[in-house]
Amino acid sequence: MNNLLFATNNPHKLTEIREILEPRFNILSLKDIHCADELPETQNTLEGNALQKAQYVYDKYHFNCFADDTGLEIEALNGAPGVFSARFAGNKCTYDDNVNKVLHLLENLANRKARFRTVIALILNKKIHFFEGTVEGHILQERKGTSGFGYDPIFVPHGTCKTFAEMTSAEKNIISHRGLALNKLTQFLIKA
Repeated sequence: MNNLLFATNNPHKLTEIREILEPRFNILSLKDIHCADELPETQNTLEGNALQKAQYVYDKYHFNCFADDTGLEIEALNGAPGVFSARFAGNKCTYDDNVNKVLHLLENLANRKARFRTVIALILNKKIHFFEGTVEGHILQERKGTSGFGYDPIFVPHGTCKTFAEMTSAEKNIISHRGLALNKLTQFLIKA
């Protein structure tokens, strides 16, 4: 089984996934199967959203597929933005809007502990499997770096002195939450 569909409309995630999983697996996009649908994402957990997206594509297009949902969980904000990370500053917000909101909320706080968490839901031959990756770190007081996307310019993983946005994609993919979850997915698929 070399073809696997990644259920996302996020081009940045698709690029990351392909960098990590290809050439071992041929990753198909929604565009490759002529799907222009907005995928549902109405659950209140990362697991729920990942499964909802994968299930939607599997039910409608009948492809073995996987989807992910990722959240930035900040300790001082009681785990927020969490499942609402992509739309933390509102439904039509940009990455910059979200980063600005986090920086504003943490402005006078000493506790800047945070973690990124990715959950992948795989539907393979009608069976559902979950894989999770987590990376601990902290939030800076200002942006650093121009690579990556989302909250990457303000998140520094433990054990490094760089934000994700200051790393090359290869450096980030080795230690990132998505990279860790994809490694678990890969090991599972090799044995499947």
